[in-house]
Amino acid sequence: AYPDRIAQRRPDGRFLMSGGRGAALPNPQPLSQCGYLVVCELDDSGTEGRIDLAASVELEELETHLPELFQTEELVVWDDGAQAVRSRKKLKLGAITVREAQLQQPDPAMVSAALMDGIRKLGLRILPWNRASRQLQARMRLMHAMRPDWPDASDEALLASLEHWLAPYAVGIRSAAGLQKLELTAALDALLGWERRRQLDDYAPTHLAVPSGSRIPVDYSDPEAPFLAVRLQELFGMKQSPKVGGGRLPIVLHLLSPAQRPVQVTRDLESFWTSAYFEVRKELKVRYPKHYWPEDPLQAQATSRAKPRGT
Repeated sequence: AYPDRIAQRRPDGRFLMSGGRGAALPNPQPLSQCGYLVVCELDDSGTEGRIDLAASVELEELETHLPELFQTEELVVWDDGAQAVRSRKKLKLGAITVREAQLQQPDPAMVSAALMDGIRKLGLRILPWNRASRQLQARMRLMHAMRPDWPDASDEALLASLEHWLAPYAVGIRSAAGLQKLELTAALDALLGWERRRQLDDYAPTHLAVPSGSRIPVDYSDPEAPFLAVRLQELFGMKQSPKVGGGRLPIVLHLLSPAQRPVQVTRDLESFWTSAYFEVRKELKVRYPKHYWPEDPLQAQATSRAKPRGT
């Protein structure tokens, strides 16, 4: 009649009632050593209940005669210490855990939810980012800035929408170590679809062709200021800085020496040719005398070699 009056002995000799309240016997007595009690009289006026009258009972008796009091609980959670999903199966009698064991086949949806919870606690840094995936993310961020209908690929938005873009690629993974198998580039790319992939390549290309014929990778680490690191000689004849974003965003040019060392940074190539180039040319002619440093860079032939062929 009082299912909340079952008590389980704790390691310290006190008891936990099935209703969730703590209780204790007033004096050491044989009942203090019993695993389970049926509490008949309880003084619950204090912070901890006082058991005034109780009888010992075997757990097996309760399971046999009062099976309706027991519930099975499956718990699938992220374990911060282990940095992994932990799954347990508990037999509960109210607030009392009667038995607990590892859950051999947890619900995949519960595993996925626990894993996503773990990633949110640890942050996106726990994922196996590489240059390709970070560059794709940055290109997508640039597109979202220009076209708000595009998916928001900021870290904050990605963290908030893990179930949408990452969970389908994390099936079967249960730990931070297992996350290292993920292909983030594929997961991000799946957000786009064919038409947006085409637009992305048009508006935020991975490489740009320069007058020398080379295709130079664009770095989108800062989506507001993508840059191209290219040797100065490969740009001879190019009048203006290249642009991305449908011609709206000038590329920042990191102009390099033949030894790939920085010489100048500019968004305005035309201005560089008519002003700073001549001072830079003097220095480079001294440091690299065998290389081609024309007086008129706009009429000169671009080259990826020391000198253009035939000169």
